[in-house]
Amino acid sequence: MNSTLHSFANASFAPQGAPVLPAIDIEALREALPIVRRKHVAGHHLYRSGQPFRAIHLVHAGSYKVSDLAEDGREKVSAFKMRGELLGVESIGLGAYACDAVALEDSETWELPYPAVLKAGATLPGLQEQIQAALAAEIRRDRSWMLLLGTLAAEPRVAAFLIDVAARHARLGYSARHFILKMSRLDMASFLALKHETVSRVLGHLADRHYIDVRRREVRLLDVDGLRSMACAEAA
Repeated sequence: MNSTLHSFANASFAPQGAPVLPAIDIEALREALPIVRRKHVAGHHLYRSGQPFRAIHLVHAGSYKVSDLAEDGREKVSAFKMRGELLGVESIGLGAYACDAVALEDSETWELPYPAVLKAGATLPGLQEQIQAALAAEIRRDRSWMLLLGTLAAEPRVAAFLIDVAARHARLGYSARHFILKMSRLDMASFLALKHETVSRVLGHLADRHYIDVRRREVRLLDVDGLRSMACAEAA
């Protein structure tokens, strides 16, 4: 079985069951370098593709989507980031940001100047390891999703997505079985490499089978085991 799907299948939705990212000691960093807090309302950009890359960003509140333009000119969503996760990692080593980051709701980030944040970490015991571990975890997570989307049909993709969102909510101390999707159906479809109509159809099918109850963006997971089985069926 695909290792990413295996982790979804065995997630308990307790915080330890989610793909936990190493926590960065932000207070220690604030003592070592200036950190700017930036607030954004829904729809506003944190950064745009092509802007000079000078910092990575730690999501402090709310959520963001990361996207760029596909070859046909359409927006392609590549990630959704929640509290405690990093933005801008994909642009490390480049002179400019490689994509856009847009707030999905009223949100806030802490701007970590790069590479100054690494130099600051080197002067504080254990902090450099936290930063490097967090960067590596973000890269592994994004790569795992890329591999998963290349192997699953529409229904398993949507099921895996809902399980992942649930696990991330649990990690933050929120309900894993009842949550609000902050992204639109179009954004969700773009991330899952599906058509908008397909995502709506699959959600309706999952509701008809009593796996979920969905009312616009409000989702309740009714049969977690059924969702796990669906997400793993094609990778067994």
